[in-house]
Amino acid sequence: MRIVDVCAFYSPSGGGVRTYVDAKLRSAAALGHELVVIAPSDKAQVVEIAPGAILAGIPAPTMPFDHRYRYFNDADRLHSELDRWRPDHIECSSPWSSASAVARWKGSATRALFMHSDPMAAYAYRWFSFLKPAIVDGLFSRFWDHMRALGRSFDVVVSPSRQLSDRLRQRGLTNVSTIPLGVEDRFSPARRDPELRAELLSEMGLAPSAKLLLAVGRLAPEKRPTMVAKAVAEVGRTHDVGLVLAGEGSMLPKVERLAARSGRIRLLRHISDRDSLARLIASSDALVHGCEAETFGLVVAEALASGTPVIVPDRGGAFEQLMPGRGLAYAAGSRVDLTRAISSFVRSGVKASGHATPTRAGARLMDDHFRELFDCYRRFAFAPDGGREAVMNAM
Repeated sequence: MRIVDVCAFYSPSGGGVRTYVDAKLRSAAALGHELVVIAPSDKAQVVEIAPGAILAGIPAPTMPFDHRYRYFNDADRLHSELDRWRPDHIECSSPWSSASAVARWKGSATRALFMHSDPMAAYAYRWFSFLKPAIVDGLFSRFWDHMRALGRSFDVVVSPSRQLSDRLRQRGLTNVSTIPLGVEDRFSPARRDPELRAELLSEMGLAPSAKLLLAVGRLAPEKRPTMVAKAVAEVGRTHDVGLVLAGEGSMLPKVERLAARSGRIRLLRHISDRDSLARLIASSDALVHGCEAETFGLVVAEALASGTPVIVPDRGGAFEQLMPGRGLAYAAGSRVDLTRAISSFVRSGVKASGHATPTRAGARLMDDHFRELFDCYRRFAFAPDGGREAVMNAM
């Protein structure tokens, strides 16, 4: 099967999206599929990553707020690329203009919209947090009109978490399928390195007896990095605790100022080497996550697979992964409650702390995710004419 992934947020210098797409290219080839990823680029190019795994760039302008990323702005050029590759199935990973362009394409391929982002949770619910979500949905009714129209134009809408799937269905999308992500098998408690842990604590003037917390992600408002940094700094006034914050983004200057004032925060730029990231996660005492808008929360899953407890907001895909004895939750968006949760962890930890777990049993692997995803696409691509409803009923 030839799958074309119209991937609006792929960037060579990106983070989670690039990691996911690179893994998808490898997995598709291993499973006998041909995958072509069409991404906005600085130039037209076709790069063969592996036999049957192709990255095709379309010239596109840079995003005004983050020059690491570009955006599709030429629907005709995108349609020409789809005509060129003649897919059996198309995946679109953004609900914005690229999805609308794919919906208008005249080809016969079946189509999936993968909800890798949750715009309402990332922006609208956060901006209007003083209102109930149902009221915010009403204020942004045009967005939901747009989503329902996309739902009718795509054979299936894929969601990586139950909570997002439920919300999409509540707002009138009838063809939603939940396919959770997974982690690479490199994430394991076996990666724990006491020397790395002691070195990072020492750089913040702390002894090995202190707690080492970790936050990983893009430094953007919806990820709430300053909330995490301020909460750790507050706890650090009375407890021996330090924070390693790994990431880049528009909020870097603010985070740098907080780190300089605190002395208990160590900044790392984006870690592109996945083995180094696995070692860092496994060597930390807990992962602190600030974003309630995650559709899945991949770094949270990676921490749990590494045997590292998590401290997560009580909404979103990250919270959906929280297991008893493996971490703590706090009220989403509340620095006061996050401070309480961190303080509680520093004082008492969590029962059955993850680092007492010698194996990564039960972790869903990324290959499991891709196998299920491609099987879903195959069923739609080769269903008899008019068979969309039958495929959905069988899922």
